Amino acid sequence: MTRPTPLTPAPLTLGPLALGPLALGIVGFGKIARDQHVPAIAATGLFRLAAVVSPHGAPPEETGLGDVPVFRSQGEMLAALPGLDAVAICTPPAVRHALTVEALRAGKHVLIEKPPAATLTELRLLLDAAEGAGRTLFAAWHSRFNTAVEETRRRLAGATVRNVAITWKEDVRRWHPGQDWIFAAGGFGVFDPGINALSILTEILPGPVVVRDAELRVPANRDTPIAATLRMEGVAGSAVGTVSAAFDFLQGGEQTWTIAIETEGGRLDLTHGGTRLNVDGVPVLAEPDAEYQGIYRRFHHLIADSAGDVDARPLQLVADACLVGRWRTTDAFHW
Repeated sequence: MTRPTPLTPAPLTLGPLALGPLALGIVGFGKIARDQHVPAIAATGLFRLAAVVSPHGAPPEETGLGDVPVFRSQGEMLAALPGLDAVAICTPPAVRHALTVEALRAGKHVLIEKPPAATLTELRLLLDAAEGAGRTLFAAWHSRFNTAVEETRRRLAGATVRNVAITWKEDVRRWHPGQDWIFAAGGFGVFDPGINALSILTEILPGPVVVRDAELRVPANRDTPIAATLRMEGVAGSAVGTVSAAFDFLQGGEQTWTIAIETEGGRLDLTHGGTRLNVDGVPVLAEPDAEYQGIYRRFHHLIADSAGDVDARPLQLVADACLVGRWRTTDAFHW
């Protein structure tokens, strides 16, 4: 799905793949792991959930995973299960770098939830670690794994894009209830969901964009933005015009995840997080969310092909917005 970028590693040299599903451990057993990773692993049948790491600990019967063992640290899991083939890192971004390096050095293939690292330097070092270990590293931008996103990319190939308007607004209390890490330094704030829109944007556009300015609104008692607006534009000579983005973490009622694209040939609207596509107001695709099944199929395919897939572009846009943006203090946020 993702075409090579300067931060995509060359194919890796691996040993022969074992027959049958690959044994996988989930590191970080929060909402996204429970709601998305576990069902996708079961649905695809390409991996066998062999263990879970939960720092707070939980007896197996409380996880709903039957007799799947629960460990308090990744190191404990790796020591107890040397035959593990892969791990999925589902922790907050601030701790992903150390955990990913530890897993790679232990000879495991690694899938990282988005965003793949807290900084671009960390991501660069992870690529080096994966290449040195000869193991697959997969940075999983889950919103790209929708048929409507791929269809939009296909339709925009060779097109002239006049403007794009991203509206990505959701309720943090609904999706991250009580999770203070998301508003701590390194937690990304509203860019945690907003980067999903940027991952779609960088996948579908026929050329690159740069951030020209941004406004980031940070609650008086928090470290990361609760709302943001970005103005981007295509580079000189490209077929991409202007791009605006509005991110908000306080959206009540219906959640809004849309990307409206105006081209010389008409309008395309990606809605519902990239699962639906309208062309000139006419529905073209509307499929149920199966992003995480696509992620695990991709991960298995990469391992089989001795390859890696790490696209830094969405993270680069967030970093650029933080570098050029104006920081504004807004009302304190309380759960």
